[in-house]
Amino acid sequence: MRLSQFHLRTAKETPADAEIVSHQLMLRAGMIRKLASGLYTWAPLGLRVLRKVERIVREEMDRAGAIEMLMPTVQPRELWEETGRWEKFGGQLLKIADRKEAEYCYSPTAEEAVTDFARQELSSYKQLPVNFYQIQTKFRDEIRPRFGVMRAREFLMKDAYSFHLTDEDLVREYRNMHAAYTRIFTRLGLQFRAVQADSGAIGGDASQEFHVLAESGEDALAFSTGSDYASNVEAASAAAPGPRPAATEPLRKVPTPTQKTCEEVAALLGIDLARTVKSVAVVGADGFVLALVRGDHSVNEIKLAKVPGLADYRLANEAEILDHLGSEPGFLGPLRPRKAVRVVADRDVAALADFVVGANEAGFHIAGVNWGRDLPEPETVADIRNVVEGDKAADGGEIRLARGIEVGHVFQLGHKYSEAMKFTVLDESGKAVVPAMGCYGIGVSRIVAAAIEQNHDAAGIIWPAPMAPWTVAVCVINPKNDAAVNAAAETLLDELLAAGIDAVLDDRGLRPGPMFADIELIGIPHRVVVSERGLAAGTFEYRARNANEAENLTREQLRGKLGG
Repeated sequence: MRLSQFHLRTAKETPADAEIVSHQLMLRAGMIRKLASGLYTWAPLGLRVLRKVERIVREEMDRAGAIEMLMPTVQPRELWEETGRWEKFGGQLLKIADRKEAEYCYSPTAEEAVTDFARQELSSYKQLPVNFYQIQTKFRDEIRPRFGVMRAREFLMKDAYSFHLTDEDLVREYRNMHAAYTRIFTRLGLQFRAVQADSGAIGGDASQEFHVLAESGEDALAFSTGSDYASNVEAASAAAPGPRPAATEPLRKVPTPTQKTCEEVAALLGIDLARTVKSVAVVGADGFVLALVRGDHSVNEIKLAKVPGLADYRLANEAEILDHLGSEPGFLGPLRPRKAVRVVADRDVAALADFVVGANEAGFHIAGVNWGRDLPEPETVADIRNVVEGDKAADGGEIRLARGIEVGHVFQLGHKYSEAMKFTVLDESGKAVVPAMGCYGIGVSRIVAAAIEQNHDAAGIIWPAPMAPWTVAVCVINPKNDAAVNAAAETLLDELLAAGIDAVLDDRGLRPGPMFADIELIGIPHRVVVSERGLAAGTFEYRARNANEAENLTREQLRGKLGG
């Protein structure tokens, strides 16, 4: 391919509305162009990268035994009502109506559509297991689309759905997909981690996320120094605390006239922040609840919602707090409430002795508090806090935190959708059985942006070779328009292409500075310069995208560098 015959439009200036590096560089490199809020056109350069990602995803899904299909992006309301998600999915579900006023949604995911397909096509255990996948456009009506294709409203996704006669077979396929995803991200040349995750709006029994590691990542990840354990912070757990020490202090009321936070109270009393207890008042299905965490910890909202009775909890208002505890926020605690209060204590709080809580009286806290002696043992003890850097891990290591960009997710859905949509098959004995399901997604377009977040410098993108629009750029420097220089460049291009190397000839006639700046900006891994001086010396000027200096190589040396 010759760049003189390709549409490539780059820009020197960073667009004012681009907030993160990938958005900035994709616009500057001419990979995407904004059509409307959260909607982008993939220009020819961007599409080359997108298709390379898509090809690797497709090859590994096929290798793993999944079968490709294609479902409509517009889906009828009736299917989504069967699962209850027409309302539950929320504002991200774009709802539309046709000329007959029949209602549809623009698919954000395809569990309903694929389950409808399966219940029409599958009737016997002999047809299971099966895994269907598609690479298809999705739409989620984000409140605030931002970061370019990282959080666009329309995006390209690979979504796969498997059906199984038994839960055991679902677990087998879940592991198969985990292995396939590992191969995909390894082949793409990305640094990534698979982490334990919450199933969120999709639902299900178990899930893991795949994250590209990048300092700009929106997701906080926790991993252990002692093993390959890794988890999204919202699902991560530290090691359980040791046994509770014996009480050594008397119970006493201490004045804290202006100290409302645990940090302020600890500083006033001259104690470790970990000896204070934070009381968070919430209201669940069973009424008023005090959730207790150490002063140096914070409540994990997702974990708290998994405590029985708190699935749809909300924060208590000031009137409810006053009614149950008789105090204003800032001085709350579990001792001597006005009304019966359910206490949910984090594991680390349940293991404390001689700790400090609010006195349920403005201007005072209670010190020297001990379970069993001064207040009843907590009704519920659970892991309800966020992990922090340095926590002990269950494997004996320490918890470390990193940032990641979610690009893949695998779920064990179980029977959630097949039961809701009354999908059954006959087993070997002729009995109707509800199949178990798995769900496996990859954000194909998001991978492109995530790769840039992980791989860039001041000059532009540094693509991992498998994702680059071209592997090699052959650049022509020929101010005298010497036919021999042009012929040598075209000969080299033909040789590289014949050797199976994806190469492009930059024959646009630009001066070296602007030409090299473009090649660096769009991230081509290898640059080879053909010039009159080089021809006379029998060499080519070669520079790898991530190298500091260029070097002069013979044709044989160049072939060694490029693998041709």
